[in-house]
Amino acid sequence: MQNVKISSHQFLVLVILFTIGTGILVVPSILAADSKQDAWIAAVLGTGIGLLIIWLFTKIGLWFPNQTFIQMNETLFGKWLGKAFSFFFIFLSLLFTIILLYYSGTFLTTHVLPNTPMAATNILMAFIMVMAVRLGIETIARSAEILIGIFFLLFIILVVFIAPEIEIINMQPVFEADIKSFAHGTLSLVVISSINAVALLMVFPAFISQPKSAKKSFFIGNLIGGLVIIIITLFCILVLGHDLTARQMYPSYGLAKKINIGNFVNRIEVLMATLWIICLFFKMVLYFFASVFGLAQILNLKDYRPLTYPLGMIVVVLSLVVFSNVVEQQTFDSTISIYFSLLIGLLLPLLMVIVYSVRKKQLKKYTENP
Repeated sequence: MQNVKISSHQFLVLVILFTIGTGILVVPSILAADSKQDAWIAAVLGTGIGLLIIWLFTKIGLWFPNQTFIQMNETLFGKWLGKAFSFFFIFLSLLFTIILLYYSGTFLTTHVLPNTPMAATNILMAFIMVMAVRLGIETIARSAEILIGIFFLLFIILVVFIAPEIEIINMQPVFEADIKSFAHGTLSLVVISSINAVALLMVFPAFISQPKSAKKSFFIGNLIGGLVIIIITLFCILVLGHDLTARQMYPSYGLAKKINIGNFVNRIEVLMATLWIICLFFKMVLYFFASVFGLAQILNLKDYRPLTYPLGMIVVVLSLVVFSNVVEQQTFDSTISIYFSLLIGLLLPLLMVIVYSVRKKQLKKYTENP
């Protein structure tokens, strides 16, 4: 199942879209609620810390250049304990696939298609997601290469058009947030953009033709994605102010509504909706690919595709019932989601490093010498 390879450039594009993901729409609100007008500083700090997490992932990946995260677990911890850890990883990936599909349906039925049932939008999105995963990682990567150009074109248009609405006074005074609130906002960004990128270890390095050069792509992709989030957060603070940014669920969508060039170019918030849907779709696809392919490896199946339809139907059904209301979703995002991500995306990789350092001589045959 691992004969297909993608290039370092294609992996770079996937990392950018995964890192931005849901962050472009919801992160400014999370950061502003904690850090107020210093939200952009929290975004800068979070991006910097996130690069350290990516360094950890690349280090682990290059120890086992021909293995996925599932195979790494079995190599390090043994067959049964490795499978147990892998099941938690698969549960994490599948849970986040469900949550992202819920985000998609909620946003579309609230702001774009108010008269359309959420079930209809979720089924359509899930169908495209399942077809993408069935076609394989190479097709996903090539699609991302095409859409990344559209994404940055729309992003530049958004930044240029919103620039006249900037009010510098909105970001003053600087460094007013207390350390506890600042740390919580920063942690939220690190989890969303970097720690959850543990799912990309199902692609890196096993599906990449040149793993060593892809290490740089992992860093650069995460950095570019972080810069996009920093810019969006900064503009939300400068245009909307920290109070309005914190109170809105999708502040960057509200930001796009502020665009008004000569009373002619206005009401183009669909640009922001398009940006977000592109990023959310690829992040959701990569989560789903990680869960489906990982489950196939645990069950020792020759092909992962038979699992896509049943898991796809499960994802659709659960996306409609996972949260009863927005308050429940926001509570989950700020508590359980963070803890679960830290457990699988940070503590498990750190445990892998410890076990590898102890068993280094036994695992020498899996190691790629520099």
